[in-house]
Amino acid sequence: MRYHCLHIKTKFSEEWQADVFNQQICELGVDTISNSDYYIPSEVWVENADEIKTLCAATEGVTFVSAEACPDENWNAVWESEHPMQELPLGVKIVPHCAFGAGHHETTSMMIETLLSSDLSGKNVLDHGTGTGVLAIFAKRLGAQKVVAVDIDDKSVANAKENAVLNGEEIEVRLGDTVSEGCFDLILANIHRNILLANMEAYAEHMNAAGELWMSGFYAEDCHALQEAAEAQGLRLIDVREKNGWQWMRCRKEEHP
Repeated sequence: MRYHCLHIKTKFSEEWQADVFNQQICELGVDTISNSDYYIPSEVWVENADEIKTLCAATEGVTFVSAEACPDENWNAVWESEHPMQELPLGVKIVPHCAFGAGHHETTSMMIETLLSSDLSGKNVLDHGTGTGVLAIFAKRLGAQKVVAVDIDDKSVANAKENAVLNGEEIEVRLGDTVSEGCFDLILANIHRNILLANMEAYAEHMNAAGELWMSGFYAEDCHALQEAAEAQGLRLIDVREKNGWQWMRCRKEEHP
């Protein structure tokens, strides 16, 4: 696959502003970010160039500089050399490649911290937007009976499969953009708020009675909309946490909605 490298200058006063911009530009097709370089499949760049330039122009502290086709060299190997294997609790090892979720971002760490204090014995778990597969791997290591990991990006699916093998954990990894089959006791969704809202009905449909949905990847101003959407599907909010501005929510499906 051919890639374009987008050179974008950014200067943010707060770290969260960079996180929001990176989420938005990734939704437009960028799949790798290294310093001020943003890598996007060439065919996606052709389709979304105007939208990306508009996003940059509308975002304070962002200047779009240029775009150029990448040479045929293995640029991804350079990225990987800058992102070595991550060692996490319980002996979990993650090679991040191009996928989000090496385990240290606030949203991921809140998920991991809660998993580490939970009993998953015999439970069926779904990790929606799995990225590197880190949450799915933790769920399986902590006793889950079956773990399904889903991601829309084929490189993330490959990365999650690789990390599952690396950690000796049996995980079913699927390519897809939504929850389409199965029934789960726990759904993990560390993903953008718009994707959470779009999938709330599917989460409830594929959740066992008294099952739980753990969400992260959003800010305080998003909590009200997410709570309303969850409650409309019979999912009751039972806990909210925060770390450096990022939010985590825990909802439980009513046994008799």
